[in-house]
Parts: sequence; C-alpha cells; structure tokens
Amino acid sequence: MSNLNKLIKSITSANPPRAEQWTEQDVSNISPFYIVPQDGSMETDRIDKLPGQPNVGFYHYGGYVTVDAEAERRLFYYFAESPNNHSSKPLVLWLNGGPGCSSVGYGAMLELGPFRVNSDGKSLYFNDYAWNNVANVLFLESPAGVGFSYSNKSSDYTTGDENIARDSYTFLINWLHRFPQYKTREFFITGESYAGYYVPQLASVIYSENKKRNQTHINLRGIAIGNAWIDDNTSQQGRSDYYWTHALNSDETNAGINKYCDYVSGIFSETCQEYLGKRSSEFGHIELVNIYAPLCEDDYTLKCIHWICKSYIERGDVDGIVPVTSSRYSVNKLKLQVETAWRPWYCNKEVGGYVVGYKKGLVLTTVRGAGHMVPSDQPERALVMISSFLEGKLPPPLPSRRE
Repeated sequence: MSNLNKLIKSITSANPPRAEQWTEQDVSNISPFYIVPQDGSMETDRIDKLPGQPNVGFYHYGGYVTVDAEAERRLFYYFAESPNNHSSKPLVLWLNGGPGCSSVGYGAMLELGPFRVNSDGKSLYFNDYAWNNVANVLFLESPAGVGFSYSNKSSDYTTGDENIARDSYTFLINWLHRFPQYKTREFFITGESYAGYYVPQLASVIYSENKKRNQTHINLRGIAIGNAWIDDNTSQQGRSDYYWTHALNSDETNAGINKYCDYVSGIFSETCQEYLGKRSSEFGHIELVNIYAPLCEDDYTLKCIHWICKSYIERGDVDGIVPVTSSRYSVNKLKLQVETAWRPWYCNKEVGGYVVGYKKGLVLTTVRGAGHMVPSDQPERALVMISSFLEGKLPPPLPSRRE
C-alpha cells in the first residue's frame, strides 16, 4: 500500500495520466511470436503439498513461465483448480496492485486463495470462502521483481504499465500452452487497487491480439476490479470528498481543496498542494486501507472498455486509500444510462452492499464493511459478489419470505 501512497503524492505536482491514455493499447510493435521456450510443464508444476497444508480435494500448481528467454525474465504463478467440477468452471486471473504487491502473498494467502496462514506462521487452514469454490483461479506475480518473479537483466526492473500488460499477455499465451484444457474456457480478469490500470490494459491487449488469426484466441468474457485506482483526477477528488464526509478533514481544508484544486485539468497549484498536505496531516495516523480498523504498524493497492461483455467495479465502503467516491466519479464520466437502479444486495439476509447496473454491461457494487482488500475483510460477501459476476448477474436482492 505504501507504494500506491507514494505514487499518489508524486502525481499531484505534475500532469497525471488519464484513463483515456491507456484504454487503447498500441500493439503494433509487439512481436507476433509469443511462444517462448519453457522449462516447466503442467506435470512438474503440480504441487504435492505446501508446508503445513491440510489435505485437499483439488489440484494446485505453482511455477515459472518464461516471457523473455534472452533476458531470462520469468513470471511466477500459483494456480488452484476448483474442487467442484473444475472442468465446467471458468478461468479467473487475479492481479494484485501496488504497484509491487504480491498476488501470491496477498491475493492467494490473505484474500481469496484456498488457504489462510495460521497464527503460528507455519501451517495453513482452509479458506471457506475461497474463490476456487466457483472458479479455477490463477494468481500471477507481475511485473518481474514482484514476489517470486524475476529477471536476469537488471534494466527489466525499471518498467511501465504497457510493458507489464505485454508480459502478462505473453505469460497467458504460454501458460495456456502448458494447460491446453483451459484454452477455450471462459476467461475473466480480476484484481484490486493499482490493478485498476493492469486489468483494463491487459484486457485491451487481449482484445487487439484476438483479432489476429495467427494468435491464440483467449475467450475473454469480462473484467472485475476491486477498489481500483483508475484515473488519478477522479481518484484524488473522491479521496477528498470521502475524507470530509467521514469526518477526517476540517471544513476549512475541504473548502480550500474545492477552491484551489482543478480536478478537470489535473493541474494542482502550489496552494492546492498545501491543502492536500493539510488533508493528509489532519486525519492523523490511521489505517487508510480500512479507516475503522485497528492500526497496523506493518507496511504492507476509467474508462470502461465497452467491448467487454461485462465489467464489475467493486468497492469496500470503508476504504480510504481508493474510496467509493472515486469510483462514482470515474463511472459518472462515462455518462452511461442506468439499467438497474441503485439498490441494496444481500448476503445471509443482511445488506452485503449496494449495486447499480449500467448499459453496456458495467456494474458498480459496494461491499459493506470492507476496506481496501475486500476478500480479506469480508470474505463471504466477496464470494457472493464474484459468484454473481461470473454468472452474469447482479448481486442478489433480499430473498422473498418463501425462499
């Protein structure tokens, strides 16, 4: 999370990137030959048992996929098949944000993977609300330098969003050759935080490359982004509104931000930056990933792509890093017609959050009581939400009394 905070602070003094700049990826300079010589195989990647792991009723795998043989750039993955008729379940890719957060360390072990780590730090227990209950879930460590992914070329550790998207695409093509049974499976890209950039950019590359007859066709069906950093201007504006409405900032600081910070142009004057500094100092030492949670001392992260069948933007409603107000500003910029009016959705007959559906398949949903890492804070509600997404439905309304 600290990397995202550093990024947020750095962009307020310059012209920040806009979502419009990356929704259409230039893939003309990408080599058409994505198949890279590999050392691993599905059989050798199969995990017999993780340290301290209970017995399981599903196959899981881990290993490296080479995305650049010359640089020896290899991305690490962890893959958990569903224990429930895996051959009929879709394939879901999960990307943590950061930039620099591990999809294995965070996503698989703290959020939505099949296991959680016991307090002894040596053994694992089952996550009852793991997403592999409803899908086959692939966790990717990206870019090189994150988690177990690496390169033998030091310059590879200085990278950018477009290169990350290309490497992720190369990874997928080679991974699908290693696991050919998933080549035609329905495929969904999911992630959180800075994956608000990773997910749409990867989806854009897939869409462009799918048009080419000589490429492996990836059956992309939708994207879902949790607590996404999508557009710097709307995210900053949403932060300010959220802090003020949740009594974290004074009226004076909020008024100064509204007067001197130009979110339309993205140009932040010196006076604006002074008020943004007050914004940060006023809320004190709290855990922004969940503003009501106890303080943790450990340092641990749109434009809609209209050609995708369905897109979910989901938010934990107590996240102060990338608050729900930021998503509402981003979605409102699209000027889409509302198809299903704002309503509550339910989990175990309790309000699990709120949802609104738009034309062109875009859905904005909140998850009640969740911070920045929704599957970690509210695992059962997150599972209900992602199950609805994979089924092409909105999260469920209140069941009738007969049910």
